[in-house]
Amino acid sequence: MPVRIIHVGLGGWGGNWARTAIPEVSEVEVVGIVDPVAATLDAVRTDLGLPASAAFASLTEALAGVEADAVVITAPAVTHVPLALEALDAGKHVLVEKPFANTAEEAATAVRRAEELGLVLQVSQNYRWYPAPRVVTELLEADAVGEVATIDVDFRQWDNDLPFEEHPHYRFPHAMINDMAIHHFDLMRMITGREPVRVYARASSPSFSKYQDEAIASMLIELEGGLVVSYRGSWLSRAPRTAWAGEWSIQGSDGELWFTSRSGEPNAVEGDRVTIRRTQDDEAEPVELPTMEHTDRQGGLQAFARSVTGGAEPETSGRDNLRSLAVMEAAQRSAESGVPEDVVVPE
Repeated sequence: MPVRIIHVGLGGWGGNWARTAIPEVSEVEVVGIVDPVAATLDAVRTDLGLPASAAFASLTEALAGVEADAVVITAPAVTHVPLALEALDAGKHVLVEKPFANTAEEAATAVRRAEELGLVLQVSQNYRWYPAPRVVTELLEADAVGEVATIDVDFRQWDNDLPFEEHPHYRFPHAMINDMAIHHFDLMRMITGREPVRVYARASSPSFSKYQDEAIASMLIELEGGLVVSYRGSWLSRAPRTAWAGEWSIQGSDGELWFTSRSGEPNAVEGDRVTIRRTQDDEAEPVELPTMEHTDRQGGLQAFARSVTGGAEPETSGRDNLRSLAVMEAAQRSAESGVPEDVVVPE
């Protein structure tokens, strides 16, 4: 029997979730949709072929109006924790879009509540659900390039053309760090199996930027054991674009492991690539990648459904995601203070 879900937040990216991601996962069934904007709500309801009785202006109304097992939250980030707490207090499991919250301590309130109630709380860190980073994780676990000495990560996109009023990211607080680099922080933790302990970040905002906050950031991120990651990210780069997961060079005693992932539209895996180079003079050899049943948001949603129905705790549980959020916070603090900041994970 599929997990019955209420989907909250249908504008923009949430509408994309509703129309293209959720319908692909047979383990879930949408029994209610929620959005405060009547036109948005009706458009999604019509596209999904749902009855008027399944559409609600608020989560409170939906919880009272339909029988559900879980709530999927794709509303604006500032609403994530309040909505999650309401759903949890109603006895529902929760899947929430990233970033989980704008502070780790706020997110921790929902994590604690889910644990008290014995409910699943998962964050959609969709970049994990692609073949390249999953293969790289396995290769590093197997010491494929020996002792890892350094990791370099580059992310480059140009996203500065729409008017400020129409752009979905211009007003996002610290858009480079909070909205984009959170993906890369999470991948960093996944592939290395190490937790970040300290971040030194510098952010900048050229005069032509339309972003409310800095859209360029460079960071040194120290992981457990002293491994240092060099990170460069920009929403304002005129250099060749990277894929959304960036370009990663992982250098060890026995060679270099290089990968990129999530190019193009969501679920596009054609651009995923992994190579191994043994010395500076060797050709990089491609690594074969597996075919995955579900990628991107669908992969995370499938994992959520299986966890709700008695499976293992999701790898991107709310508890685990506090560590990715804590890196984001440390980077933000360092960019503002100009000094390295420790990664502080709330209990």
